[in-house]
Amino acid sequence: MRFANALLLIVLLLAASAGFAGEDDPYLWLEEVDGEKALEWVKERSGNDTATLETVPEFAGIHEKLLDIFNSSDRIPYPSVYGEWFYNFWQDADHVRGIWRRTSFDQYMSETPVWETVIDVDALATAEDENWVWKGASGLYPEYDRFLISLSRGGGDATVTREFDAVDRKFVEDGFFVPEAKASVSWKDRDTVWIGTDFGEGSLTDSGYPRQAKEWQRGTDLSTATLVYEGEVTDVSAGVYSMHTRDGRYDLAYKTPEFFRGTMSLLFDGKYTKLEIPEDAKVQGIFKDQLLVSLRTDWEIGGKTYLQDSLLSIDLIAFMNGARDFEVLFEPEDRVALSGVASTLSHVLVTTMDNVRGKLYQYTLEDGGWTKEEIILPGLGTVSVLGTDDESDVFFINYTDFLTPSSLYLVDNGEVGQKVKSTPEYFDAEGMNVDQFEAVSKDGTKIPYFIFTPNGYKADGNNPTMLYGYGGFEVSMRPKYSATVGTSWVARGGVYVLANIRGGGEFGPKWHKAAMQENHQTNFDDFIAVAEDLIERKVTSPKHLGIVGGSQGGLLVGGTFVQRPELFNAVVCQVPLLDMKRYNKLLAGASWMAEYGNPDTDDWDYIQKWSPYQNLDKNKDYPEVFFTTSTRDDRVHPGHARKMVKKMTDMGKPVYYYENTEGGHGGAANMNQRAYMWGLTYAYLWKMLR
Repeated sequence: MRFANALLLIVLLLAASAGFAGEDDPYLWLEEVDGEKALEWVKERSGNDTATLETVPEFAGIHEKLLDIFNSSDRIPYPSVYGEWFYNFWQDADHVRGIWRRTSFDQYMSETPVWETVIDVDALATAEDENWVWKGASGLYPEYDRFLISLSRGGGDATVTREFDAVDRKFVEDGFFVPEAKASVSWKDRDTVWIGTDFGEGSLTDSGYPRQAKEWQRGTDLSTATLVYEGEVTDVSAGVYSMHTRDGRYDLAYKTPEFFRGTMSLLFDGKYTKLEIPEDAKVQGIFKDQLLVSLRTDWEIGGKTYLQDSLLSIDLIAFMNGARDFEVLFEPEDRVALSGVASTLSHVLVTTMDNVRGKLYQYTLEDGGWTKEEIILPGLGTVSVLGTDDESDVFFINYTDFLTPSSLYLVDNGEVGQKVKSTPEYFDAEGMNVDQFEAVSKDGTKIPYFIFTPNGYKADGNNPTMLYGYGGFEVSMRPKYSATVGTSWVARGGVYVLANIRGGGEFGPKWHKAAMQENHQTNFDDFIAVAEDLIERKVTSPKHLGIVGGSQGGLLVGGTFVQRPELFNAVVCQVPLLDMKRYNKLLAGASWMAEYGNPDTDDWDYIQKWSPYQNLDKNKDYPEVFFTTSTRDDRVHPGHARKMVKKMTDMGKPVYYYENTEGGHGGAANMNQRAYMWGLTYAYLWKMLR
């Protein structure tokens, strides 16, 4: 009896230390996305809290302004080039769900282009009585007269895919049609597509993505598609796609056991042959029969060492026959990292980040060797390349920084030419300023951050300050003009701070790896260091400091406020991961174990130290956090936010909650919903921090 009591005590202690882990969690019912009890709770809780935030004096003005901004016709209609047509997806007050439209190059270059509507999503949703949300189009190369259109019910990642005739502007009767699923569908040729979808038991990975790739012929039933490649159930995903170029079609198969690691195989001499490159390397394209590969780790091959984050080039056929003498197009420096790769008819375009500031280079293949030329940008902000195709060397760049509205420039023959379009100056930047500082993290690493200050700013510790971060999956946080931040926050006297913490890609793969798995606490340490540096510099004080983040950033701010609640007076935690004991069992969660670790193994030893849900302490005082999520988010389960809110409420901790009934992982399905969500967010921040 004494032994049994002791054993029971041990079990209870273990359960307590696990913080309601697994089936001991009393809030599991909130994981039932459409459960009656859960939805009743959501409706009541979200309704009450949003009604309260709507009464904040700043809400009405901010909401109205954001509606004007998001629905404005003055936004840049960013183009996707398909043959002779410039396509664009557009939403405004008259097209809430949006229209997919097109125009010619000459029209696009004019001040007021004439657009032809190809698909009216609002009209389609009404006609079919479906809550359609646009998810994209994939064109048939090189004619681009047929497209595979993806539509989501409510904005989730799962889509319905339908073939569309762009000449007759209608869906193809008896054309390719894929029922709702997290599918992968792409063109092989006019009468064949590669398809990965839910074919039934065993066809999906544990993460919910396709693990089988099939070749599907036009006019045949999907059930008769031929299996050509498959991965393991434990993989994140597997599939096949075709890379179409002027030099031919390359059929490629892939499988990804985890994020940033996988294998790629090329259909070569009649069979899929594995590309002998590191599993964490990335194929950036095939240009003029040159294989372009970027590295995430150092690679010793052929007597040479190629550094991580390098961009390499080699003749594809020679490589497949054993050659390993790569040419280095880009090699990283301490604070210079690879950002992106694109190509035109004659050039490979490479963007880099130099201490988080953008640069652009044009590489040309001549007589078997590469030449390099820098394309001079309008400033030291963020650049992105778009509108490229393999029929022309004319393309566009989008340039922006905190004080410069996004501007689209035409680039021809390596020269940045006329400014084609730009967004309006939504706020008066007179007297505003941007600086870049560094905080010192717990382990001594210098963490850069940008600070955007209002007119009349003084470092007196009294400034309402919004600190934003992400820090995961090698995603970089870069300077950009935000009408939302500018009008809703800085123009009203707030300070905006963008942190470049580890886990992101600002300084290449090494910056990302420094906060993965057992090192993930670094993510929180860096963010805390920036917060402390802001306080030390008297930019702000804990009373006036708030933190904001979504998705991985939601985990970031969730873990940060749980660890250091005394540093903040406001927390906006959007579509977050929070219960890291169960995250791998919810929706796409299993696909992120390479980032965070597997809580069903010994990895839990380190995960449990920072998992926000498990580390809540009823004896601590926390800020009044604002949690947001979406019922239709089929990537990060809404149960994370729901359970955190309920648990904190039951502990007597006041919080705010908003759950949109649609919108997917973005939290909003259209511009009106986006304006409302951010209106609530800024109203909350002003309520807490002014």
